[in-house]
Amino acid sequence: MYPKNTWYVACTPDEIATKPLGRQICGEKIVFYRAKENQVAAVEDFCPHRGAPLSLGYVEDGNLVCGYHGLVMGCDGKTVSMPGQRVRGFPCNKTFAAVERYGFIWVWPGDQAQADPALIPHLEWAVNDEWAYGGGLFHIGCDYRLMIDNLMDLTHETYVHASSIGQKEIDEAPPVTTVTGDEVVTARHMENIMAPPFWRMALRGNGLADDVPVDRWQICRFTPPSHVLIEVGVAHAGKGGYHAEAQHKASSIVVDFITPETDTSIWYFWGMARNFAAHDQTLTDNIREGQGKIFSEDLEMLERQQQNLLAHPERNLLKLNIDAGGVQSRKVLERIIAKERAPQPQLIATSATPA
Repeated sequence: MYPKNTWYVACTPDEIATKPLGRQICGEKIVFYRAKENQVAAVEDFCPHRGAPLSLGYVEDGNLVCGYHGLVMGCDGKTVSMPGQRVRGFPCNKTFAAVERYGFIWVWPGDQAQADPALIPHLEWAVNDEWAYGGGLFHIGCDYRLMIDNLMDLTHETYVHASSIGQKEIDEAPPVTTVTGDEVVTARHMENIMAPPFWRMALRGNGLADDVPVDRWQICRFTPPSHVLIEVGVAHAGKGGYHAEAQHKASSIVVDFITPETDTSIWYFWGMARNFAAHDQTLTDNIREGQGKIFSEDLEMLERQQQNLLAHPERNLLKLNIDAGGVQSRKVLERIIAKERAPQPQLIATSATPA
């Protein structure tokens, strides 16, 4: 149901700052920790002695020590030692490629021979001092594709987020969806409207009037395996909308990294990056708090949706024009998964016949 030969966000550095972290990613139970020289390591969360989770142990001298009987595991998956025992012949644990970059720990749950760090997408807002970022993590009981659907069709904001970012003009502005290779973009532009509460706060945070008409935009960008980055913002009406100069607008990127845990549960890394008032920590905290409340409203809806779908697998769902972004994103995923699962051609050895 999900690609495995790809990079997913597994955790944030603070989650492994003081102890190992056990987390299931794409059905793989993995323990993440700091090995020697502060490098990130990821191995199967299974002690070869009695099957205890290694994540319940601790790190010592860059090795992982099982909290059950003291078996010491290296980051290469090999048992280093165990009190009172000879460890030669102990089975090796599976290891996973893990990279720390852009404020996240990334993991490749599939074929390690294909794990190229250069394939991690570049995130300019994470390395540029002119940008500020704040975010969080939710564990949600739903198929990761339902979250992609949710983010690629923001029509739901009018109803699920009526008190913060929703407004009737979203329904009235038809979205336009385009597909370029594996990237799917759904864009919606609204002109000469009043900003909803969340965006009034953002305007004030950038020193702009919040009680005048604005032009608003939502540009949802899906890239595999499950990343959705959404350019959002408002500009004082008549100043150019999305293309307005910085002094006339408040714009941001909604960051959504969706990591499957199982077929029906996800780790959802959410946040917002902005390139105005980047050094205003109070504004960053206020935006994070507001965004956290908004995404918590999605959580209940998605989990109840998943329960309904599991209870009625025979029901066919409607596909409307507003669903185009999610539908096209699923087609990209289906193509990638089919390619990943296709039988690999076997090389046939031939021998030369003497003349």
